[in-house]
Amino acid sequence: MQRGDPAGGPLRGGPACLSRRTLLTGLLAAWPAAALAQAEGQWHAITGDDGRPVPNTRLPGELTSEIAGLRGVTWIGAREAGVTLHEFYDYNCPWCRKAAHDIAALVAATPDLRVGLVHNPILSPRSAQAAKVHLAVQRRAGSAAGYALYAKLLGAPGAIDGPRALDAAQALGHPRAAIEAEADSPEIGEALATQMRLSANLGLAATPSYVVGTTGVLGHPGGRALARMVAALAACDAVTCEGQPG
Repeated sequence: MQRGDPAGGPLRGGPACLSRRTLLTGLLAAWPAAALAQAEGQWHAITGDDGRPVPNTRLPGELTSEIAGLRGVTWIGAREAGVTLHEFYDYNCPWCRKAAHDIAALVAATPDLRVGLVHNPILSPRSAQAAKVHLAVQRRAGSAAGYALYAKLLGAPGAIDGPRALDAAQALGHPRAAIEAEADSPEIGEALATQMRLSANLGLAATPSYVVGTTGVLGHPGGRALARMVAALAACDAVTCEGQPG
C-alpha cells in the first residue's frame, strides 16, 4: 500500500506502462501534499472485520460529487441506487483481490446498492498498464465487459501488467490488437489521469479505498464492515448510526 510512479513507456513497449504522452504531463506535481500520506485518524468510529479501527476521513462534497462524472468508471449493481459505494483500487494490491470478492457478495445481497469501481494505480507502473487495458475494453464494450475483466484479473494470483491484462481480455473475446491500440490512445491516458487526479485530491493514498457518502475509508475493512456501512448509509445517511458501533 505504497505509492508508485505511474509514468513509464507505452503499452506496446512491454513491461513499462503508461506513456508520458498518454498520461497528463506533471500529474504527480499536481497532487496535493495531503494525498501523499495515509490519514491515521477516524472521523467515524469504524471497526473492520478484524476488530481494528479503520482509518477514515471526512471528504468535501464538491469533490465526491465529481466521481459520478468521471469517464471510465465501471458500474455494477442497481441502476436506481438507494446507496452508492465507490471503490478506488489498484490491480496489484493484494487486498483488492479480497475486496473484489466481498464487493461481489455485497452487491448480490443488496438489491438497491450501486458500486462504482475507479482506477487508482499507485503501487506499480504495471498497475497503470493494466488499468489502460481495462479502460480500453470498457470503452469498446461497456461497463459489464469492464467488470468481467476486473473480476477475471483480480480472481487470479500473481502480478498483473499490460500483457497479462491483454491476455485476459482476449480470453474474454475482445480483439487483442484493437484493445492494445485503444489502450495506448490519448483518450485512455486522459481518462486514467483524471481518475488518478481525483483520487489524489480526495486523499485516497491507500488501496483499496472507498468513498461512502462523504466519508473516505482507507484500506479494506472486510465484507461485513462494508455491509454495515452501506446499511447505515441507507438508514442514517452516514457510515454509522448514532449510538451504534461502526
